[in-house]
Amino acid sequence: MKSFGKISIREKIGYALGDTAANIAWRTLTTFLLVFYTDVFGIPAAAAGILLLVTRLSDGITDIIMGIIGDRTNTKNGKFRPWILWTAVPFGIIMALTFSSPNLGLTGKLIYAYVTYISLTLVYTANNVPYSALMGVMTTDDKERTSISSWRFAGAYLGGIITQGFLIYLVFFFGNINPDITIEKTSRPDEFKVEITSDKYTQNAEVFTRKGIAQFAWDNNLDETGSATPSKSFEMFPDSTYKFIVSNVNDLNHSTIMCINQKNGYQKSVYLMATLLVILLLITYFSTKERLSPPRDQQMNLMKDLKDLISNKPWLILLAVGFVFVTYNSMKQGITVIYFKRFINNEALAASYMVVLLLVSIVAALVTAPLANYFGKRKLFILVLVFSAVTNAFLILAGSQDIVLIFTLGTLSEFGAGIMPVLFFAMLGDAADYSEWKHNRRATGLVYSAGTFSMKFGGGVAGVIIGFVLANYGYEGMNEETIAGAIPGIKMLMSWIPAIITIPGILAMLAYPLSKEKLLSIEADLAIRRSQ
Repeated sequence: MKSFGKISIREKIGYALGDTAANIAWRTLTTFLLVFYTDVFGIPAAAAGILLLVTRLSDGITDIIMGIIGDRTNTKNGKFRPWILWTAVPFGIIMALTFSSPNLGLTGKLIYAYVTYISLTLVYTANNVPYSALMGVMTTDDKERTSISSWRFAGAYLGGIITQGFLIYLVFFFGNINPDITIEKTSRPDEFKVEITSDKYTQNAEVFTRKGIAQFAWDNNLDETGSATPSKSFEMFPDSTYKFIVSNVNDLNHSTIMCINQKNGYQKSVYLMATLLVILLLITYFSTKERLSPPRDQQMNLMKDLKDLISNKPWLILLAVGFVFVTYNSMKQGITVIYFKRFINNEALAASYMVVLLLVSIVAALVTAPLANYFGKRKLFILVLVFSAVTNAFLILAGSQDIVLIFTLGTLSEFGAGIMPVLFFAMLGDAADYSEWKHNRRATGLVYSAGTFSMKFGGGVAGVIIGFVLANYGYEGMNEETIAGAIPGIKMLMSWIPAIITIPGILAMLAYPLSKEKLLSIEADLAIRRSQ
């Protein structure tokens, strides 16, 4: 069999845009779905956390099934590429439905959330397992595969920038109610009286200042027990007047205060993101090529494939490590918006924070290949797990005004975190090579199913941890009076709780058997076999 080495930059970019698309969905889910469920759709935090876990647990089986199906798909365009084409449009449609919020009771909302979210994870599986496996059949070169993975995750982090950098502002833009606002100075130098009226009904309106530093309280005439919070969420009826006392701000005018319809804002913003997702997946399909096939004499045998998989020590270790680092990263991403909204009192600053982290992640992805060539993938993975976790844990020391410290620790932690998935998916290709070398059989799709399984299962566990910690501290996203008591839990979720999660991953990676020298030996042996 012919050996395929270098891949063009054009094809690497085309392949990378597929993960830009996947991360438009994935980052939207990990960063915004929990806050959407609790603060916009009105699902209790604990129920939302259980939803995320149950869905991810059930979805793990489908990843393995999809890997098996991919290995057995045979078309003139390959085994894996066609699935990218077939799932592109359904992916976009179901993503849009997941962030829609029909007017239902609590039971109806839970049913709708389960149906749409399970459907989204299924179509994600049908798209992303073959997409991930495609990297394993584009080249036979171990180092070139690491390069493709670097490009892939540069594209993935670009998808994160698109989502995490712009979605909040899109929500503000599409959700802007443009009500009539009257602002009157009170006798205090840092206090204003604000009255808001609109001719539109808004089920879940939120009023806040663009800078996110003012404190809002209901006017005493409406609610004498209302506490001051950085924003107020409320149901707005047509032609009714809503009165607020806004304090701790030196200047307040119509350009610095905003009232948005969160429901419309999220729906229209995600519709736009879903359209972009479909376009990028089509570009990936038309710009990539499959080159590597299983050994010619290999007969499809599911039991042999599963037996090979279970006896594949590198794959088993990667499965555990993948779960650990995805849980770690998903916890950091899932709490970020709530952390900035509730602790820093500046939700818009979360977008800047996430963009900075994603820019650092792109740099991390692009330097992973030379770092892996120098240290070896196993050693580099251990180093970045330790470095990222330690720097992240120190976020517990940051106060709400320590913005520079938060950004510094966050970027240092993210540099290590950004390298993890690049190494992981490149190493899955190594595990597929190991299986072919040891058993003279190759099941690339099945091996790569560990990638999406780890991502979904880890993301689900992260969601339930966040949900239960918030619930334990009494957090209710639509009840402002519960926020102050939940701040300690929010700070822990942002800092040392995810850091602890990395410890099992570090221990598992110490037992990983594929060193640089071992991989070179396997690659040489396989090249001889394929040439024969």
